[in-house]
Amino acid sequence: MKPINSKLKLPKNKLTEIPFRKLVPNIVTMLALCSGLTSIRYATQDNWEKAVLFIFLAGLLDGLDGRIARLLKASSKFGAELDSLCDFVSFGIAPAILMFQWCLFDLPKIGWLFCLLYAMGMAMRLARFNAMLEDDSIPPYWTNYFTGVPAPAAAAMALMPILITFDFKEAEPFLRSHIFCSIWMCIVSYLETSRIPTVSLKKTKIKTAMVIPLLLIVALLANFLFTQTWLTLGVLTAIYTLMIPYGIYRFLKDKKEYLATK
Repeated sequence: MKPINSKLKLPKNKLTEIPFRKLVPNIVTMLALCSGLTSIRYATQDNWEKAVLFIFLAGLLDGLDGRIARLLKASSKFGAELDSLCDFVSFGIAPAILMFQWCLFDLPKIGWLFCLLYAMGMAMRLARFNAMLEDDSIPPYWTNYFTGVPAPAAAAMALMPILITFDFKEAEPFLRSHIFCSIWMCIVSYLETSRIPTVSLKKTKIKTAMVIPLLLIVALLANFLFTQTWLTLGVLTAIYTLMIPYGIYRFLKDKKEYLATK
């Protein structure tokens, strides 16, 4: 019989230390989750500007964590699953609660239904995204496209009525009406769960001659974000929404060219 105080031997393949660089993407993901939860806090306090701001901050952090993971070669299945769970909170639950508090809370009986519809749509959209990551049968022409509107963009679209009212108070009676918000939440719920191809910029290549003009545009955009925050975010969200038909057109063109080579 072995002594009680004998040291337990760890399996040879069990890690006892993890490089800090591998934790950095997960730390950024957790910060995005904190931003989403903070948005819920401000939504319950009717602090609309801070509630919206923290959802967009979550979107910014969500865009960084994957790129940081690839840059540091720290991608992992754990990180991918954590990212999806955090996305559901920040871009599924937080916008739903915010829209409910802002407009739909006093819609008799069915106001919460439209928020549930949006949140459930986001859950299904993220689940499908994770399943497609392991699907090797996806045609190559899907590489530059998302299936449906991605989570951060869907959250921005859901909040667009609030963004507009920050700078255009005269539009608030219409944009904050039960009918408009209910229809709008249904439209966004459909777009996020649909199989409509939307443009992905992850693998988009920029011509050398366009680098400097693009940097100037980014600098100009940054200036507008600091001086006209809500108007700029609203315009960017509107432009993205209006570009959905262009994404469909480009996808059909890429698909036709791919099939022509077969």
